[in-house]
Amino acid sequence: MVGDHGRRAQQLRRDGVAAVVNAGGAVIPADCPLPPLTSAHMEAAVDRIAGELAPERCRLVVATVDVALAGWLLVRRETHPLEAHCGTVNHVQTHVRFRGSGVGAALMQRVRRIAREEMGLERLRLTVRSGLGLEVFYGKAGWTEVGRWPGALRLAPGDDRDEILMSLAL
Repeated sequence: MVGDHGRRAQQLRRDGVAAVVNAGGAVIPADCPLPPLTSAHMEAAVDRIAGELAPERCRLVVATVDVALAGWLLVRRETHPLEAHCGTVNHVQTHVRFRGSGVGAALMQRVRRIAREEMGLERLRLTVRSGLGLEVFYGKAGWTEVGRWPGALRLAPGDDRDEILMSLAL
């Protein structure tokens, strides 16, 4: 039963990640094609991310509502000695069904505590895509926009977006 439950949970995660990416609200893992994605597209990426998890280096933060996966993110310690006091937040995703319910805000509060108290980090960074209002969401959570890389993200021909660089002092 445990094995079946684990496989079912992994399938739900892949399905959920694909749904969020297809809705335009997530970073597409480097080893995935551009949307639309299926859960099969997500399999290698989810397995790769799971293989990188380690308490001091890379943590997965998960939000659930009842038993449903509602959101997740990764926080990674920078590996270079000059940046080891900093971390990067990646793959912040809230399942489409739970958007607007406070799941994203709860993830932001939780990652702040984990990064500071459990990983010993002093600063976090993340990047977001312009055109979605995400910088407003992160601003409400205490993040500061520190720069932009104009036109860095090409979603489709003729649809280039800025990559917004954000920082959070812990």
